[in-house]
Amino acid sequence: MTLKLDRVSLFRYTDTLLSLDEVINPGEVLSIMGPSGSGKSTLLNAIAGQLTAPFSMTGSIYINDKCIDDMPAHKRGVGVLYQDPLLFEHMTVGQNIAFALPSSALNKTQREQRVSEMLVEVGLNDLQHRPVQTLSGGQQARIALLRTLAAAPSVVLLDEPFSKLDATTKTQMRTWVFGQLKARGLPTLLVTHDNEDVEAAQGQLIEIETC
Repeated sequence: MTLKLDRVSLFRYTDTLLSLDEVINPGEVLSIMGPSGSGKSTLLNAIAGQLTAPFSMTGSIYINDKCIDDMPAHKRGVGVLYQDPLLFEHMTVGQNIAFALPSSALNKTQREQRVSEMLVEVGLNDLQHRPVQTLSGGQQARIALLRTLAAAPSVVLLDEPFSKLDATTKTQMRTWVFGQLKARGLPTLLVTHDNEDVEAAQGQLIEIETC
């Protein structure tokens, strides 16, 4: 699995925000640092198929050597982890993860089994039937990643996912999240303001500035 940004340039109206020509290979993390307004989140939106006016893009984006420029967002195979877990509070942990599983591939029993297996793999099987509002911030962040992975993405985008956690939880979550993504061989793009995120990612860093 690879993510290729082929001479990609992003614009706000006619102003250039950033230009990239990069390939992220399986299990690699590319970190992008820059101030607000430098185009970091706009880049994630472009990859995820959610770019809207006044932003535009030139160049092409490839996932596994397939151009996705004209592909709708739900068919791109892109998983996104945000600052907020965005879990469904009216559902249990297990139901949140099951929601992301492919709807036609598994029956109800198989879906429950797959959720249980995913939780066991990361040592969170005791949380399956817990309401999400009873979880700590770190637990919610872990479940948010599992829900992202349940959809079997080809690429994962990280939009400052550690920024709202306390210092101790941040350290634990960085190690856990990057470990999970690398173990699955997923090309990952991280945008952040935090040098410690970049150090934990152990990958290439691109620093951008506002124009």
